[in-house]
Amino acid sequence: MTRPSKEKGSQLLGIISALALLTNTLFLGIFLYSFILLRIILPARLAEVLANPVITRIATLWVASILWWMNNIYKVDWNIQGLERTGKKGWFLITANHQSWVDIFALYQTYLGKVPLLKFFIKKELAYIPIVGQAWWALDFPFMRRYSKEFLARHPEKAGEDLKETQKACEKFSRMPTSVMNFLEGTRLTESKHQNQESPFKHLLKPKAGGLAFAIQALGDKFSALTNVTIYYPDGIPSFWGMMCGAFRRAEIRIEELPIPAHFSKGDYQTDDALRLEIQQWVTQLWEEKDQLLEQLSSRH
Repeated sequence: MTRPSKEKGSQLLGIISALALLTNTLFLGIFLYSFILLRIILPARLAEVLANPVITRIATLWVASILWWMNNIYKVDWNIQGLERTGKKGWFLITANHQSWVDIFALYQTYLGKVPLLKFFIKKELAYIPIVGQAWWALDFPFMRRYSKEFLARHPEKAGEDLKETQKACEKFSRMPTSVMNFLEGTRLTESKHQNQESPFKHLLKPKAGGLAFAIQALGDKFSALTNVTIYYPDGIPSFWGMMCGAFRRAEIRIEELPIPAHFSKGDYQTDDALRLEIQQWVTQLWEEKDQLLEQLSSRH
């Protein structure tokens, strides 16, 4: 398994980066909250036309400014291969392995301006982060509530409700071109999580097919393919603070387009046992191939 990066970078650069990020976030946050208020006041359809495009533009500027900092101050070397299908008029379903918060910026580096703004599956608890959480809400990021096995044992009536919320969040994307990004592992890879799961994969945690299946079923045939992204850090997995300090220098990104079997969007993942098993096996095979690719990349460095 890829180890965390040992590079520390410059603490001074980290402080300067943090101040720059905070200033940028607060400045754009003024405009963001203005249009969030407008979105709340206006009827839903009118807000979709008047407020939502501006909110998306503000979010794009925020991400673009961070990427400018990464590319011009940190001078990150991006090795991106396989990016072929792009366009702002289509629907994209994207998945990737998840190792660090840096993955999000790696994905935006790959796709910003080339496809509709990426919308990530977000844990429900993160909605309360100041400014950023409200931006995610305003951008219609699909929030996911994951119930623990212990909670479901006490409240069996809640079984399946987390996935229903995911499906409901995705249904609104049918009205406009959208890029939906789902980390199938559901959480960032760490050595302790890898051991606790007894993961059969060397470089990955076990994938969870439910969110992906509900996105496919919510949007029917809008998705022509699954975009499978593999992220590898030759110098070790960087932390967010390590990135801020300039310790993050290189990333290898590999992309492939996989056809989604047509019948995946027709059945009911929650009640059809045969379909659920088929989708899970499809995802498992995808993860086995991703694990092999990560092993190949790691053997070269």
